[in-house]
Amino acid sequence: MPATVDGDGRVTAWPTRPHWTGLDLAAALRGVFPAAEVCWADDADLAALAEARAADCADLVYAGVGTGVGGGIVLEGRMLPGPRRGSCELGHVIVDRNGARCDCGRRGCVQAEASGPATLRRAATARGAQVTFEELRDGFAEGAAWAVGAVDAGCDALAAALVGVAELVRPTALVVGGGFAMGIPGYVERVAARTAGLARPGHPPAPVRPALLGGRSSLYGAVLAARDGLGGVGQRHR
Repeated sequence: MPATVDGDGRVTAWPTRPHWTGLDLAAALRGVFPAAEVCWADDADLAALAEARAADCADLVYAGVGTGVGGGIVLEGRMLPGPRRGSCELGHVIVDRNGARCDCGRRGCVQAEASGPATLRRAATARGAQVTFEELRDGFAEGAAWAVGAVDAGCDALAAALVGVAELVRPTALVVGGGFAMGIPGYVERVAARTAGLARPGHPPAPVRPALLGGRSSLYGAVLAARDGLGGVGQRHR
């Protein structure tokens, strides 16, 4: 679930879908699946778990770039921050205090700078006309300045956030996924180059690589959660 859900299963915040706020998600799911146990977790946290399992990597940071920017941290095989402590909100790490306004109300969050919609808006401003995803992808591949500049700005913001988080948790790998990132050939390599450029002497950042599971990381993570009981992470209700 990409929304913020409290320990009782109620949606407390979802900036891009405010009409969901207050929904009793646990009760709604139990109504649909009355015989099943219900558990939930953030979609990007689950994606991180799935990517860690797929790569046999116990320590990684995941960033999913799509309509928003989600994030997940796995350390010693377990999702952080842990049971009933919320999700890893990488998308709301502030990278530019004077940056674009985020859906959450703050300025300069990674999501406001690097998400798919943010990149498309930046490209449209540079081009002087509306830009579709397909036009951005093709323009980037062709080296069009309006497309390359828009994508590079997002990659810069994402790299800054990844490097900052890596300074705290020292992962073995930094993984970039999500439909937007995976849909633009060369995007992950661009983030990797910018991440390497932010290294400080004696502290090289972890390597950046694309998600092994592509756009289905969250789905695989949800299956793992259902099969393994979330490894002690998340919330469960009968």
